Amino acid sequence: MKIHTENKDLIVVCDGCINLDYTLDCGQSFRWEKENNIWTAVAYSKKISVSQKDENTIVFYNTSEEDFEKIWKTYFDLERDYVSIVSRFSSDTHLKSASENYYGIRVLNQEPWEALCSFIISQNNNIPRIKGIIKRLCENFGEDLGDGFFAFPSAEKLKSLTPEDLSPLRAGFRAKYIIDAAKKVSSGEINFSEIIEKDIDFGRQTLRKINGVGPKVAECCLLYGLQKSDAFPIDVWVKRIMAELYEEGLPECAYPEIGIAQQYLFHWRRNLDN
Repeated sequence: MKIHTENKDLIVVCDGCINLDYTLDCGQSFRWEKENNIWTAVAYSKKISVSQKDENTIVFYNTSEEDFEKIWKTYFDLERDYVSIVSRFSSDTHLKSASENYYGIRVLNQEPWEALCSFIISQNNNIPRIKGIIKRLCENFGEDLGDGFFAFPSAEKLKSLTPEDLSPLRAGFRAKYIIDAAKKVSSGEINFSEIIEKDIDFGRQTLRKINGVGPKVAECCLLYGLQKSDAFPIDVWVKRIMAELYEEGLPECAYPEIGIAQQYLFHWRRNLDN
């Protein structure tokens, strides 16, 4: 990876296998919006704008090298060797097709609380509604960063609220689950650092202490917010993939990063019908 600055922008030349369009629009994060080929979001309480200059070059607008090193290098998983991983996937026919059609998907390392809360909201929901609920959650309870951008509200901020307080979100039954999660995270009963440090089964058991967190939400939080690339979220599309293509389980080449394999297969299979 090579980094240099141009004016106030940071130019990052990656080792390969990165596509912002696929990565930011494949159902793993809900706050990114694209305008004039620039993707913008708030993550880790900071506004971030990025664009892709060529297949290996990403422009980070108005971003310091310090923030890149502390946040964005990990957030975009830029230190993981996706070229080797995807090359290994290619020994399986279906993974080869998925990774060739959507080459450059990376799994984001999102802020754990935001990932947990977002996937609680995602239950029995579609992406436009998920985005709308999260947008209203941030506007009503998050820190105002200016220019219409809001940070994701902390668990501490939400722990004392009631489902009625969350009624402007129009989150339905999910409101009580958000509050239960906020209470357990802010009290330390759910300790994200401990989950990251320990094996995945510990994380699964711990996250499922939260009301409304079942296997799928737990796996999503582990994969997208807690750096567990061996997590494997199963939704309707992944169930279909497993039934149609992998009745006897995933091929050996998918291991140990089965979460990354899942993201390629999920996005590929979902778009086959479009």
